[in-house]
Amino acid sequence: MRSAVEAVTGRGVRSLQPIGGGDINDAYQVQFDDESFGFVKTRADVRPGEYAAEAAGLRWLAEPGALRTPTVLGCSDALLVLDWVDEGRRGDTAAFGAGLAEIHAAGADDWGVTPLGGATRVGALELSNAPCPGWPAFYATRRLLPLLPQAGLSARGNRAVESVCDRIGDLAGPPEPPSRLHGDLWSGNVLWDRRGRAWLIDPAAYGGHREVDLALLQLFGDPGPAFFAAYQDRHPLAAGWRDRVGLYQLFPLLVHAVLFGGGYPAAVERIALKL
Repeated sequence: MRSAVEAVTGRGVRSLQPIGGGDINDAYQVQFDDESFGFVKTRADVRPGEYAAEAAGLRWLAEPGALRTPTVLGCSDALLVLDWVDEGRRGDTAAFGAGLAEIHAAGADDWGVTPLGGATRVGALELSNAPCPGWPAFYATRRLLPLLPQAGLSARGNRAVESVCDRIGDLAGPPEPPSRLHGDLWSGNVLWDRRGRAWLIDPAAYGGHREVDLALLQLFGDPGPAFFAAYQDRHPLAAGWRDRVGLYQLFPLLVHAVLFGGGYPAAVERIALKL
């Protein structure tokens, strides 16, 4: 491990300490010979190009200069090394909202476009980004329907999701251009530093509808009214966006149903039946 980190960063390593690293990766804090620190993630079954795609996603999200992402110190097919960020408490949610609005507004070339091309990975899942004629078709055929066979829904639940996909043109909201999405923006992928500033980590970045990011932020928490007020001030949302939160939570809930089971299939069914 030490030699691999040194090879991709070009820095001497003084020490490596295991730390908590999420659901699928092993993580380490590395101290370099110059006394700076970094974060290393690795695992035995990582797929070729996975860490390169994550590194490119971090750089893509950082390009607008609106929110911080950890600097990529080096990566290979075996590991990813990022600059260390000292974690603090949740801070300025208004600045987070304004920054995310600017990132979304920076846009993407098309639906499903990723910084390096190819599929999007969320956890252990790989999702196609093959071109579609518009967002509603992309959301139905590239995000919802491919997950159904593995999600463990009842026959009634499957029919409900399929019905939502049949009506997706009416449900997905007014047309708008592709946004630059984080792609897996739950609260755990927002890191707050010791100055109360939001950093984006662990992206699954692609060009998509910005309400997907916003719906996931509300699934396992709530960024609060100051966040949304600042977001709306910078990049106003289309009318009825609050009514579409459930629609855009179907995707992360299906991901969780596939990966974790538990009560997630029932949550998918409740929303799909309501829609």
